[in-house]
Amino acid sequence: MTIEIRGAGFVNKGAELMLLATLAELRRAYPDAAFSMVPSAPDGSQAFDRLTALGMYPKSSLIRFGIEFGRAAAFVPRRLRRRYGLVLDREIDVVIDASGFAHGDQWGEASTAALARAARRWRRRGTRLILLPQAFGPFTGRKLRRAMRQIVNDADLVMPRDAVSYGHLIDVAGERDYIRRFPDFTNLIAGVLPDWFDPYEYAAAIVPNVRMLDKTGDSQGLRYVSFLRRCTQRLMESGIQPFLLVHEGAGDRQLAQRIAESCGGIPVLSEVDPLKIKGIIGACRAVVASRFHALVSALSQGVPALASGWSHKYGQLFEDYGFPEGVLPVEADDGHIDSMVNRLTDAEAARHLAIQLRDKAAGLEQRSEQMWREVHSVIRDGRA
Repeated sequence: MTIEIRGAGFVNKGAELMLLATLAELRRAYPDAAFSMVPSAPDGSQAFDRLTALGMYPKSSLIRFGIEFGRAAAFVPRRLRRRYGLVLDREIDVVIDASGFAHGDQWGEASTAALARAARRWRRRGTRLILLPQAFGPFTGRKLRRAMRQIVNDADLVMPRDAVSYGHLIDVAGERDYIRRFPDFTNLIAGVLPDWFDPYEYAAAIVPNVRMLDKTGDSQGLRYVSFLRRCTQRLMESGIQPFLLVHEGAGDRQLAQRIAESCGGIPVLSEVDPLKIKGIIGACRAVVASRFHALVSALSQGVPALASGWSHKYGQLFEDYGFPEGVLPVEADDGHIDSMVNRLTDAEAARHLAIQLRDKAAGLEQRSEQMWREVHSVIRDGRA
């Protein structure tokens, strides 16, 4: 069996964490399976060598003007393709989409339309298509709605990870028994604390997100830096040493440096391994973040956290963990910010919150385990 993983990858640490979690579970369940991914990304992050380092085979795919030119590789003799590990689309048995958040008004029509075309082709061929838990919508444009409806029609299992995403899908495609809500599944993969990290020196992680500048309105973007600066200063006043943690690339790093300098030059830490980033977050006393998977890593390990976000997925995540008030608008006044940061720094309040988070985390882990059971059922038997 050959399984293609799409959507996840190396573009950011959340995407890489989803890739590692997906590979770990599928390799456990199907030790003889081969895994493939398209070795491309606009910034070159999904390069051939990164796929092969994980034991994955490159899939022949090159889409231009809506046309899949990767099919031309079929003219290469099979023996030569095997020598170089090149996989054709027609050789894929199961497609696992772990995009996280790629379909909705915020992203335009292109990626959804491309998946719709592929989904139609896979359905005709008998290839299973499973969309792992991710955020969806909203869908307001006519073409976008039509493409998303096509995806749902042709998929074997579609899993929104929150109630709002579920509602957006039902609005587009109607009720389907194979649209089933499950939480983010990276809660099952363990973090690794790097040897160099000292939790006594670095107690509270501030994780910025450059998307808060380009996915929000001008006024919100302008307020974002001052919002994080206020959170950082309040942590320092409480005697907890904060640091900036880079969760993605150059954009996040530049933003982190800007915030660090405005707070007197606090440390900015980077780590390339997403499992070690999760380990660092798990060792913290508190987290303030705008990266979704940094927040999942905190909440799923019982680390008190506050969020500011640019889509519905942040509020829905904190609803799952019973702490909806932990998502703050960047326009919040200083008094409100200070009172919420105090919940992370006050020993008794933080202890109660951590207990609540761990209790919710246990239930969500059970849901993720059930999710994988349903995935395996579909891989074996197709759509229920």
